[in-house]
Amino acid sequence: MAATLVMGGSVASGQDSTGKKAVAPVKAAVAAAKPAVAAPKAPVAKPAAGAKPTAAKPAMSAKPVVASASNPVVLTVGDEQITKQDFETFLAGLPDQVKAQMASIPKKRIAEQIADIKVFAAEARRRNLDQTAMAKIEMDQALASSLFRDVQGKINPSEADLQAYYEKNKDQYQKVKARHILLRFKGSPVPVKEGQKDLTKEEALAKAQELKKAIEGGADFAELAKKESDDAGSGANGGDLGAFGRGMMVPPFEQAAFSLPIGKTSDPVESQFGYHIIQVQEQLGKDFASAKAEIEPKIKPDLAQKAMKEIKDATKIVFNDTYFAEPAPPKMPAEPAPAKP
Repeated sequence: MAATLVMGGSVASGQDSTGKKAVAPVKAAVAAAKPAVAAPKAPVAKPAAGAKPTAAKPAMSAKPVVASASNPVVLTVGDEQITKQDFETFLAGLPDQVKAQMASIPKKRIAEQIADIKVFAAEARRRNLDQTAMAKIEMDQALASSLFRDVQGKINPSEADLQAYYEKNKDQYQKVKARHILLRFKGSPVPVKEGQKDLTKEEALAKAQELKKAIEGGADFAELAKKESDDAGSGANGGDLGAFGRGMMVPPFEQAAFSLPIGKTSDPVESQFGYHIIQVQEQLGKDFASAKAEIEPKIKPDLAQKAMKEIKDATKIVFNDTYFAEPAPPKMPAEPAPAKP
């Protein structure tokens, strides 16, 4: 049901049954699925490593429960009745990202889409359109999408999976809090302060070395930054850059900042902006225990992809290479021989 609902509103007109522009709240239900071809008709594959078998999430119930005072019929389409429990079970079974998109959409608008889809699907079946080759491929693709979501929902990454991802991507979890003083030189994209000399590289380097010496001699870093830094934004805040992670600063600056001990002042570091004097105030990286909760949702799609590959690999697939052979490129005409004198 979720796979068809992505079309949103009236299939024929792009509007819902009220005549208003249809909403399409469940586009992500199919977009999240990776396979773009029909689901394999193979024997049921073994669950992926680490996956815990759970009951499949029901769509709109194939065998609706009996209506009652506590479970009234909420939608009737032709001869089909959908109860409150059927409808809410369908909503509960949608992917989390789709639920988030639908949070602000009235339930009746969703029910209107369901009604439209059921009306048009019934008419399509009456015309035997469900027996066409294209319809069968589309239904298979919808099932392949459902399979991917089902597999991903049951993936339970092991501690080893989480640790391996952390070790491979440890840089993403490193942050430092630092401040700097920038001394620009000719050619820098940073503008020259009003009334200030446009320093050569040699002059800027010499000044940076003097400032470092002054800081090591007890001068206040923040006061020097306010007075001398050509980075107007951070300079006004005593050179404070706040916390930043890998990939957020230019490479020479990043390399220096992530290698400095806390409180130590760097030698002048050259970048395209000028010479930087850097001082790290805090190291804020996350260890594995702190990062584990945010790693799990990142690796589940990859683990689900591996599980889908296992399903595919368990199925014998044979292509007729004669039929699918690429046509030979056309032969280029031979150049005519030069005319004899």
